[in-house]
Amino acid sequence: MLSLNVSELTPAQLQNYMHYAVAPRPICFATTVDKAGNVNLSPFSFFNMFSTNPPMCIFSPARRVRDNTTKHTLENILEVKECVINIVNYPMVQQMSLASTEYAKGINEFEKAGFTMQASQLVRPPRVAEAPVQMECIVKEVIHLGEQPGAGNLVLAEVKLIHIKEEILDNEGKIDQAKIDLVARLGGDWYCRVTQDNLFQVAKPLTTLGIGVDALPKQVRNSYVLTGNDLGMLGNIEHIPSEEEIDMIRNDEAVKEVLDATIGDAVNRQRELHELAKEMLKRGEVLSALKVVLLES
Repeated sequence: MLSLNVSELTPAQLQNYMHYAVAPRPICFATTVDKAGNVNLSPFSFFNMFSTNPPMCIFSPARRVRDNTTKHTLENILEVKECVINIVNYPMVQQMSLASTEYAKGINEFEKAGFTMQASQLVRPPRVAEAPVQMECIVKEVIHLGEQPGAGNLVLAEVKLIHIKEEILDNEGKIDQAKIDLVARLGGDWYCRVTQDNLFQVAKPLTTLGIGVDALPKQVRNSYVLTGNDLGMLGNIEHIPSEEEIDMIRNDEAVKEVLDATIGDAVNRQRELHELAKEMLKRGEVLSALKVVLLES
């Protein structure tokens, strides 16, 4: 494994490694104004939500690595402590990228990128009408992390009003993860798109106490078939099935087929049972998969 001492890297090298490794990153498409009312629109991928009560987002307009200058967004926020965080989805990603061009102060990126300014209700900066979600925020604090090239400036923005396009909502009025069509920032020129094809769910271990991977038999933990993800799913089951419950899985047609085909062949039996369990896990049949791997354990 390559080990790097950050003190021996240039800011550009360090930025490259971290941008590629700490990804994907959501994009804060921030609208700000200066005290004269000039509008600025710029994207930042050093961004996330850090509190829901109060609702707080943080993004960081870092100092430029190449010349250590600061960005108009930061300068504006220090003058007018308000902003709008516009969420970026795929239909607007190319225009968003264009808005990141370093135009001179006073140039309106809405006009350059072809976005529509929409008046906010509580703050002075306008919203991006095309954005699926727009959050009007009051800047509570700006934390400067340094004066050297690449140093961040954490903008603590408290969300006061949220606007959501109805077409991205489901029947319950919640945001549909597939409909919002989000994009995220990777390293270099790379982005990723959150589509229905690459969405998956992971059951949260909040309401139950999973048995843990350490509770699985050694031959299951050391399986050549099951991956760490597979073991994590099995370890999230609340309790080990009883011997009677495990024995009942023998009535499953696929299990019977494996058992009949591997009579007297313990090695292949275990491998094929683990492969069958892996297929069950792919279908979300976690408890059945656990019973299968415990059959010959």
